[in-house]
Amino acid sequence: MPKPVLLFGYGNLSRGDDALGPMLLEYVESHGGLDAIEILSDFQLQIEHALDLENRRLVLFVDASVACANAFDFTMLEPIRDKSYTTHAMSPAAVLDVYQSVKKQTPPPCFLLSIKAEKFELGDGLSANAETNLTKACSFAESLLSNPDLDFWLGQAKLHGNNH
Repeated sequence: MPKPVLLFGYGNLSRGDDALGPMLLEYVESHGGLDAIEILSDFQLQIEHALDLENRRLVLFVDASVACANAFDFTMLEPIRDKSYTTHAMSPAAVLDVYQSVKKQTPPPCFLLSIKAEKFELGDGLSANAETNLTKACSFAESLLSNPDLDFWLGQAKLHGNNH
């Protein structure tokens, strides 16, 4: 059986701030307490990742984003069939939709932690702002993962969603 909580970070370590998702995973791994948490990292989301959602109680996707209003945004995801189906990289909502289509059941509660990013040039390191945002997001993720309870996560989504 898979662990009840899946932490899935994606991005490219060689493309500046795009490394934020995988870097948050490195932080979580280095701080232990992973008995109930499985960590998965990839360059981008693919159709096959829908199967990683199976038998989970909670799923947290982590990615860099230029669209954040704050250092990070935290939102609950709904399955959505979007145009990312036809590209090489999928959105988390599209992965949920694939899960729903393949498994003929509602996906587990899934959330997206988007970390504010600026630069995505090949060969760049993290920008100074992204480094600050990563520190804040790591602290926030730690509080989520130490309290893997749907009601707690929903409350945090209300506080830290991209609608404020």
